[in-house]
Amino acid sequence: MNEHKLPPITLHPEDRERLEALALASLDRFPQTAGYLAREVERARILKADDDTPFVRIGSLVAFRDDTTGQVREVTLTYPDRADIAAGRVSVLTPIGAALVGLSNGQTINWQAPAGDWRPLTVLSVKAPAPEPQPA
Repeated sequence: MNEHKLPPITLHPEDRERLEALALASLDRFPQTAGYLAREVERARILKADDDTPFVRIGSLVAFRDDTTGQVREVTLTYPDRADIAAGRVSVLTPIGAALVGLSNGQTINWQAPAGDWRPLTVLSVKAPAPEPQPA
């Protein structure tokens, strides 16, 4: 079990609603990860919609370090239907994606690797999501 103190995390109101719905809808298929995501959403501090504090959200480009191996990766956090590991797009419904959501630059969190061990990762940088194209 993860006995480590969890860092504070942040979400925008619309992200909270979508992530909460996704977690609840995914509990049957991915009980461990969806349950973890639901707990993360529940404990998140919710910002006002116009606050531009940088933190990991859907569409963010995130550089992080696996503090166990020292490996640095850069990924874009996505919803499951847009995930593509080869293209560097990680689903928020993966253990590492659920751990990254809401973190800010410099924060460390322990996440449960597929083998079951808990490993620390540290966010090195966060780039805000690109604005979504507006329909013509």
